[in-house]
Amino acid sequence: QVQLVESGGGLVQAGGSLRLSCAASSTNVIINTMGWYRQAPGKQRESVASITRFLTTNYADSVKGRFTISRDNAKNTVYLQMNSLKPEDTGVYYCNRVPSVTAYWGQGTQVTVSS
Repeated sequence: QVQLVESGGGLVQAGGSLRLSCAASSTNVIINTMGWYRQAPGKQRESVASITRFLTTNYADSVKGRFTISRDNAKNTVYLQMNSLKPEDTGVYYCNRVPSVTAYWGQGTQVTVSS
């Protein structure tokens, strides 16, 4: 069974940083374009960042210049470095393929940014 396990979330003050990790149980899962998504309370899940197998990255306008997505294919892991965090970054963060695969959604990791 394919698993994507997110970790690294927590409570941080505005302006702080967090580094999220997404570990895949299989190389086949992570071989394609991977992305980070987030869901804020009462809102729909949205795409935050993506990275192709060739390391081309793309970011939502709201996080450009503050977030950096990266991947380590040898470790089957995708990362999201989040700097200059804002209260509006609060939410549950998930990783998945791009486009997402329903069966791959994990539990996510909670990020809470206090003002």
